[in-house]
Amino acid sequence: MQLSTFYLFVLFLPSAWATATLRDWRDLNATVGGRLIEGVPFSGPCFSNLDGHDKVPNPSACDAVRNGYDDELVRSNVSGAYMITQWETCQRSGQQCLLDYLDPKNPSPSLPSQSCNSGSIPAYFVDVRSASDVVAAFNFTRTTSVPLVIKNTGHDYKGRSSAPGSLALWTHNLKNISYDANFTPEGCTKSSPALTVGAGVQWQQAYQFADAHNFTIVGGTDRTVGVSGGWVQGGGHSALSNTMGMGIDRVLEFKIITPDGELRVANACQNTDLFWALRGGGGGTFGVVLESTTLVSPVVTVQAILLSITSSTVNLTEELYSIMIDNGLKWADDGYGGYVSGGTAVYLTPKLTKEEHVESMAPMLEFGKRLNATGAGVYEVLEFPTWLSFFNVFTETELEAQGPPVGYSIAMASRLVTRANFQTPAARSELLKALLAATAQTPTLLFDITAPSSFPGDNTTSISPVWRDALYHVTVKVPWNWNATTDEKLRAYDLVNTSINHLRAITPVASYSNEGAVHEPEHEKAFWGSNYERLLGLKYKYDPEHILDCWQCVGWESSSPRFSCYL
Repeated sequence: MQLSTFYLFVLFLPSAWATATLRDWRDLNATVGGRLIEGVPFSGPCFSNLDGHDKVPNPSACDAVRNGYDDELVRSNVSGAYMITQWETCQRSGQQCLLDYLDPKNPSPSLPSQSCNSGSIPAYFVDVRSASDVVAAFNFTRTTSVPLVIKNTGHDYKGRSSAPGSLALWTHNLKNISYDANFTPEGCTKSSPALTVGAGVQWQQAYQFADAHNFTIVGGTDRTVGVSGGWVQGGGHSALSNTMGMGIDRVLEFKIITPDGELRVANACQNTDLFWALRGGGGGTFGVVLESTTLVSPVVTVQAILLSITSSTVNLTEELYSIMIDNGLKWADDGYGGYVSGGTAVYLTPKLTKEEHVESMAPMLEFGKRLNATGAGVYEVLEFPTWLSFFNVFTETELEAQGPPVGYSIAMASRLVTRANFQTPAARSELLKALLAATAQTPTLLFDITAPSSFPGDNTTSISPVWRDALYHVTVKVPWNWNATTDEKLRAYDLVNTSINHLRAITPVASYSNEGAVHEPEHEKAFWGSNYERLLGLKYKYDPEHILDCWQCVGWESSSPRFSCYL
């Protein structure tokens, strides 16, 4: 990092954070081996200005940005790029540096008359390669008061890995991965087959490694999400969770740097309170996880059905929802997980044989046959020899049906739907009515059939206990583009809350911290339920100086200037 760049940063650092001197930044850069990266907007090469200063656009770099704008693999490898783009911006002031996600080659957003601003992108990123890098960042924040955030791949719906004028710990390059057939957590005696991964390992890499070594791991369905970060620390739901548990049910150990600079090993035998907090209490709160170790299982054969409504109507949507609701309890007992969105339904189970699968799914298969006969849809009954073989097909199907999942801004809200909503005709009717009302307001409803419905939890995790009684996790979304006004953004946030209110009215106070509303009411209860007070005590124990903070995280300080860009 050149001295001139540091000097510019000191000149234009927001006044709330202008306590770091040029020497402070230069010393930090030296301490981390020169791996301090300037926080430049991903779309910056396309613009002729940056933060009020003229510059020369870079056509070749701009072409690369345009070609990779909606590519999550590209974005995950760039420190200053975020999957959900409002978290690159300052929504309150309108400062941003975005392209048109519907057509990234559209020149309008980057015309000379348009400005490019850093918004909420951290001022600098530490490219973390060791524990000492994390300790250096903690010390820097402690002495300068520059806010600290943790970023891995940039998958976050609530802006918890960005903040204006901040320093970010970028853990993306911690890529170690290994398998131990007889892993024994430190201080314990019981051994299990386990996979250990660095914080930067993503699901695609982990699944490929597992497949090559003939075992199964439970994880998410986005190939670029990190294994050890917010996914598992927030709970970690999966299409396999019904029968195999959530991520927090399977993690055996964390290696973490807490804000006091100590490297701690947390598992069921030592630092047990921290281990409990990390299994559901949320990322970016108790420390920086360097690696995690998770239980692995033998290879599973996956029975699946893929159904797509190609000529969607209100009547067909209602019929699909009715089939899902009427069979929800049975399919939960039969081990099914899956996803339903936009007329596309994917159900899978590792629990049944092919014959049992066809019998169990008969109502959905009959629906698929009717769709096919009228030209209104298609369906397939498939068997996959491994989880990876299913995952690869699912990823392709999802991209075809939904489009790239990144490069745009989005408001989201979610709710857990429990067994009680399926148990009587009246409850089922009420649920159908609520889902149709929500769909009318926000057509992009997503059903995550990812609750641990058949998995016996042991009550040793800190996620909301309602997860243990849930069948569905339902999310609603409203996107917006680069040229949306502040009023349009506010309406998007209001609309998802209005839409999810139909489900809030008939379900317990329970949502998912990783995918809940930015303005979730009673968020402490919704995300953690009765576990919140204990989590808050552990936050004070492990981070008494409140060095780590993030939106709606345990113990957050909502008045902090780091949240000044939220609407």
